[in-house]
Amino acid sequence: MYPLITRDPVTGGELVVTRLMSPQSGIVIEGTFTLGWIGKLTPEQLEFVGVLLRHRGNVQRAAAELGIAYNTARNRLEEIASALGGPVEPAPPRVSPPERREILNRLAAGEIDYEEAMRLLGYSRGE
Repeated sequence: MYPLITRDPVTGGELVVTRLMSPQSGIVIEGTFTLGWIGKLTPEQLEFVGVLLRHRGNVQRAAAELGIAYNTARNRLEEIASALGGPVEPAPPRVSPPERREILNRLAAGEIDYEEAMRLLGYSRGE
């Protein structure tokens, strides 16, 4: 068997399934069926989802199995969530190590509270 093709290779558009067959019984069902959420993902994204589910949602273990960095795995997960219509989480702004240290020192000294430190570090919830 071949892996599932989820997008039209020419246009990138949606594909529909028109025939289903059971290899055991030989039964064939014809009609027009959607691929559902699976049709919104690329084969590579589907592979990632499979690995992630095998590791029960543990991104770090999935990244290790795939031989990729944790941040790369998180980015892939964000792309999948976006493809499925989920909200896009903005990447936190980059804070240099000296700036980070300064913010954490200010927090430790009580000059700023936790929420302000998180905002300055780029982890605030953009509500």
